[in-house]
Amino acid sequence: MVLSLFFLFLLAPIYWLVVMSFKTDNEIISELTLWPQTFTLENYRIIFTTHSWWSSYINSALYVTLNTIISLAVALPAAYAFSRFRFLGDRHLFFWLLTNRMTPPAVFVLPYFQFYSAFGLIDTHIAVAIAHCVFNVPLAVWILEGFLKGVPKSVDETAYIDGYSFPRFFLTVLIPLIRSGIGVTAFFCFMFSWVELILARTLTTADAKPIVAVMTRVYSGAGIEWGLIAAAGVLTLVPGILVIWFVRNHIARGFAMGRV
Repeated sequence: MVLSLFFLFLLAPIYWLVVMSFKTDNEIISELTLWPQTFTLENYRIIFTTHSWWSSYINSALYVTLNTIISLAVALPAAYAFSRFRFLGDRHLFFWLLTNRMTPPAVFVLPYFQFYSAFGLIDTHIAVAIAHCVFNVPLAVWILEGFLKGVPKSVDETAYIDGYSFPRFFLTVLIPLIRSGIGVTAFFCFMFSWVELILARTLTTADAKPIVAVMTRVYSGAGIEWGLIAAAGVLTLVPGILVIWFVRNHIARGFAMGRV
């Protein structure tokens, strides 16, 4: 019973968000109803027909995808090195990587803004993608290093005896063995980039503006457009739900292995 009540408590805000997305602003402001008295799809119509709205979803998807690919490409060889080799300062370097993940994004806003302004990268997808790597790469290295430690070193040695080159071994043998770890890592990289606001809002102005930034600027002559924000919020939840559905088995294995 306690778990059921807690589950309902978690679902209540989501239900309320969905209900609000089908209401008019007048109904949202004037009365408290559990179901729309005047059902409307106008909020969704505005999102799908207004360029600034639907393009912001595309912008978010672009830089999130770029960030996930870059983070995995950097973290995989780094995690392999940490899991297989011992060198001077390896534990200190590993700890330093994790401290970057613990740093608030606001700390990097001013340096990134000045750096990207100097190189003309403001309002580009790659700018946000690279900025998010500061937080996603350490997390990706930490997760993948745990999965790679679970692969015996004898697998490496056997592959070398069989004549595998390192790139071939890495791509055809090692990566399939840790695909669960890659799925978990991609999920966490996706989630951070999808919901992060401070860097995404500061480093973009118009062409690459993400949905999380557009949602903070919903005003009209009558005030805040609550129904429009609710509809945008519902659509923002959809990609996360889809990603969780596709990697749910990998996440379960990650928790079972104790690294996630």
